[in-house]
Amino acid sequence: MLLMFNRVGERNPNRTVPRLQELTWHLWQGERLPGGHYLYDRKIPIIAVGPNQLRQLGPAGAVFRRFGRPYNQTLLKAIGNPRREAHDIRQQAEYDARQREHQEELRRIAAQHKAEREARRPVCADCGARFTDERWKAVEPAGWSATRESHPHLCGDCKQRVHAAEREAV
Repeated sequence: MLLMFNRVGERNPNRTVPRLQELTWHLWQGERLPGGHYLYDRKIPIIAVGPNQLRQLGPAGAVFRRFGRPYNQTLLKAIGNPRREAHDIRQQAEYDARQREHQEELRRIAAQHKAEREARRPVCADCGARFTDERWKAVEPAGWSATRESHPHLCGDCKQRVHAAEREAV
């Protein structure tokens, strides 16, 4: 709410503005938060200006006084909450940093699990090649009723060669 006070008649703006602030404090007074800023949710920004100041410095000048603030500001700063905006930016930066740390921790854990899994991967007893995921799954015990793998210590290629040699021998 923008109020313009003009020095016309017997009312003095220097006495009227403080009295108006006192009567309307519950409408504009923000709640101080631990971050050093105020929360103005459900509050009305009441701003006072005089035509002489407005004429001298123009509408872009620091001529607007928001109730509760002891100094004049530009209109955008008077209706805004720069401390809260700075606080929100700091909070977002901290959140982003925590997210990056968390993602890095997840990547590190995934790499560690992958390295541990690769260390457990079986090796062919004949050629020394590591088993593929499919071959590893095929030689893993699946239960009592599952058919047993004929050559669980050989990779797929070596197993085929052994089977071919066994068929030729027969």
